[in-house]
Amino acid sequence: MRKIFFIGILLFSFFGYSQKKVLQTKFITEGNIIIDGKIDEKIWETVPEATNFIMFDPDNGKPIPEEKKTDVKVLYDNDAIYIAAFLYDNEPNKILKEITKRDEFGTSDVFGVFINGFNDGQQDFDFFVNAADGQSDCISTNTNGEDYSWDAVWKSKAVITDKGWTVEMRIPYAALRFSGEKKQTWGLNFFREIKRDRQVYTWNRLDTKIGTFTQQSGNLEGIENIKTPTRLFLLPYSSFYLNANSKQKSYGTLKGGLDVKYGINDAFTLDAILIPDFGQTKYDEKILNLGPFEQQFNENRPFFTEGTDLFSKGNLLYSRRIGGSPSKFPTLATNEEISSSPANVNLINALKVSGRTKDGLGIGILNAVTEKTAATILNTDTQETRREIIEPLSNYNVLVLDQRFRKNSSVSFVNTNVTRNGDFRDANVSALVWDLNTKKNTYNLAGDFKYSYVNELEDKKGIATTLNFSETSGKYRYSFGGDLFTKNYDNNDLGINFETNYYSIYGNANYRILNPTKYFNSFRLNYNNFVQFNKETGKIQGNNFNVNVNLNTKKNLFFGIGINLDPFEKYDYYEPRTEGKYVISPKRFGSWLYFSSNYNNKFAIDINPSFAVLSESGRNSYGFLLSPRYRFNDKFSLNYSFNFFRQNNNKGFVDSIDADSNPATENTIVFANRNVITYSNTLSGKYSINSKMNFDLSARQYWSYAENKNFLSLEQNGRLTNNSSYSENKNSSFYSWNFDLSYSWWFAPGSQVSILYRNNAANFENIINKKFDKNLTNLLNNESLSHVLSVSVRYFIDYNSMKNNFL
Repeated sequence: MRKIFFIGILLFSFFGYSQKKVLQTKFITEGNIIIDGKIDEKIWETVPEATNFIMFDPDNGKPIPEEKKTDVKVLYDNDAIYIAAFLYDNEPNKILKEITKRDEFGTSDVFGVFINGFNDGQQDFDFFVNAADGQSDCISTNTNGEDYSWDAVWKSKAVITDKGWTVEMRIPYAALRFSGEKKQTWGLNFFREIKRDRQVYTWNRLDTKIGTFTQQSGNLEGIENIKTPTRLFLLPYSSFYLNANSKQKSYGTLKGGLDVKYGINDAFTLDAILIPDFGQTKYDEKILNLGPFEQQFNENRPFFTEGTDLFSKGNLLYSRRIGGSPSKFPTLATNEEISSSPANVNLINALKVSGRTKDGLGIGILNAVTEKTAATILNTDTQETRREIIEPLSNYNVLVLDQRFRKNSSVSFVNTNVTRNGDFRDANVSALVWDLNTKKNTYNLAGDFKYSYVNELEDKKGIATTLNFSETSGKYRYSFGGDLFTKNYDNNDLGINFETNYYSIYGNANYRILNPTKYFNSFRLNYNNFVQFNKETGKIQGNNFNVNVNLNTKKNLFFGIGINLDPFEKYDYYEPRTEGKYVISPKRFGSWLYFSSNYNNKFAIDINPSFAVLSESGRNSYGFLLSPRYRFNDKFSLNYSFNFFRQNNNKGFVDSIDADSNPATENTIVFANRNVITYSNTLSGKYSINSKMNFDLSARQYWSYAENKNFLSLEQNGRLTNNSSYSENKNSSFYSWNFDLSYSWWFAPGSQVSILYRNNAANFENIINKKFDKNLTNLLNNESLSHVLSVSVRYFIDYNSMKNNFL
């Protein structure tokens, strides 16, 4: 009897936790379901329910308790699928329900549904509703994680009841991708987070021993013979900008444009922007950049962030190049100066086509056109002006072919191309990218091979390749790999890459717990190493060995600590800014500590101190981050962050003296021994009237300065020696201010009114004023500040709704 009982337990464990669960759905007559969270239509009683949820985190594999039982049902018609969720809770008064804007979960309970229309285990469309009735959505892949910049138009309603809470959702087929087959099986999973307990449950178990979560969904069956309508959506918009500053009279600008989304079929979609307007995107957080490379900015323009999973293959696209700074600097005579020069090139239009066939072939095409741009040059002798083209009419194009197979692997071909009119430089980069997993998702082999071709004065060709092998399951995991970049590899016309002419090797080993212990909800120990060599000389360009521990206690307090060691001197070929030159950087030892308290509490705080000591007398750095936050109630919260970082006796490039321009002096590269100090203060806040109407505040003050103590000359052997003859003022002080106050109202599905007041100022000086308040007041006055007040209205038009109403 005992043996039979034991076998029964094993069978239950195997079938309950190992097999894919299956949920049946049912076709309904269109218009039968009202999305009100009541779930009182009789049709709901006729379909099976998904139940028996299993804990994902922290105690992976544990069944959900009866008092937190979760039941979900699915229906469909020719336009959409409908989801009803009953989320039971024996203490409904304790359900956390902070109101937030779209795509922010806040401190709230959350319900979600993950849908894969191709059931190929590689890309999910995720839809979430929190207990405060807020929406979030994203595209999720194993390679790139969750992309919340993707936004779909769908309906939902959450209601708190005396038994817990309920959610009702309507997700139109336009928000999904699937094949055109008559009988379909979709990948499906449901998600529930009980925030006060910091516990996450899913319908089909997500086994943490296996890292590929999108391949662990259940199945949705019963979808047959759907006749999907035309997927055509228009988003006309109009914006008004009122600009004011001390240098010119206030003026207003009226803009208008159109976004188009068209479903070529059920699997492929075309997105286009005509007369784009990105005036309300988030500001760039500019810094004092003392290094040899440009500052890389985040992409904040919605068109270039939404649904770009395919275009991220191979890491060849840095979309800020499109509509970025001009590619050429004006040629000036000795008696000429620049009168005006646009900082950015205007985008004329852009489109992208993306989708996937039933055989797993993903196709992505992105195309954008930017306008011809000129600078105005002033002759200081005659006061005449001339115009010089600094960026011609240009076309940017990306092509991606991504073949998935075995539900967990893919091979991709990627091509990026920039064609500029006239004799300006053109560029082309092609890549073969692979991501291969074993059948049981225990091992992974990933890599790429890239070839670049630039057509300028001389043809420039280069290659880059990477290869990485890793174990991806279990408590103990590891990885190792290497890469090679030739000297002439250049993908910077449409991508971004800083270092070339090197090869490197790297590795990682880590240990993690898969279920909570007596003291920890999670624990992970990591070891990483990295060594980079110059391809031509074999000298070490970079090296780092580090160990870090990250853990979460039973009280949901997060701790992290790490030790970093650069045990070898580095030969830096980039800081001298001269071909063939290098500077030797010393060995380095550093450490950091991180603490984050439980965000469920009204008051929470993050603390992150760090320090580093270099093998050079008096050369060190230290800093800390202090970030408290307070949630006053479910509507109002503030988050403050102070960041300080100081580098003592930092060595960096400041000038190059060419012997041709000064015959009495040898060609000399001048470095400075300097102290670099950085302060930044940020404040963000929100007040949510409801889930569709929000006020947001974002303010940033930044100040960084580099004070040179003495100058040094770079010798042929890479060492620095004292230079007492150089005396120019090369100090740097950059301070800036940004302030955004916005109001957003989603007055209809996909339709929004947004009002933004923005002011900003920035200043760069060679004279350092160390009075913090003086630097701040120099910016916060009408002479320095620029003000913009903008109002934007966007209205979502569904062709089918319009046809039914007017035709």
